Amino acid sequence: MRKLLHENGLSLALLLLFLTTFTAGQTLSGHLQHNEDRRDHGRPELSYGEYLKSDHFLEATMENWESEFLQMFVYVLLTVSLFQKGSSESKKLDEPEPVDRDPRESPDKKRAPWPVRRGGAILRLYENSLSLAFLLLFLASFFLHALGGAGEYSSEQLEHGGETVTVLQYLGTSQFWFESFQNWQSEFLALFGMVVLSIWLRQRGSPESKPVDAPHGHTGTD
Repeated sequence: MRKLLHENGLSLALLLLFLTTFTAGQTLSGHLQHNEDRRDHGRPELSYGEYLKSDHFLEATMENWESEFLQMFVYVLLTVSLFQKGSSESKKLDEPEPVDRDPRESPDKKRAPWPVRRGGAILRLYENSLSLAFLLLFLASFFLHALGGAGEYSSEQLEHGGETVTVLQYLGTSQFWFESFQNWQSEFLALFGMVVLSIWLRQRGSPESKPVDAPHGHTGTD
């Protein structure tokens, strides 16, 4: 158990934080808030289970997940070819990095992952698999955000004498894009802050920071 925690402590801690904030935080508070709105409009309250199946819950959850996956997809791609002098988040300006090494020329292919040994189209897919995974997660959450949002938007329209909308129609509303952009901009701002603040600020022991005694112009974490 100690070995498991030592080797996987970071992912386990993040998973615990996610589950705590998601279940004890978002789902419970969202359930209460949604029922308050329903009472204000003279509608019956939903049970906790019913709320988890509702368009309101789906839209609220996917609206946030969508921006996170977009953030990571864009960031992974930008760090391939763009640099920031002095940032721990950037590759070195004038030195080759191990991540740029062509896997086809790996000196130890016997220990390399199976796609590297297989080569061909499998390898081409694998060497871009991180960004592709985030892209697929973004597209899935984007669609589910639109799906849940269309249902919630239609319910609001019916309450005010309007008509329901399809997912495609909802994609054409200002509400959908306001929900998306208000989250996207915050994620890009957070990334900008991480890239720029790591030029001058430090956190001893973190791989996200340069060594405490490194000059401000030092780029990368080494």
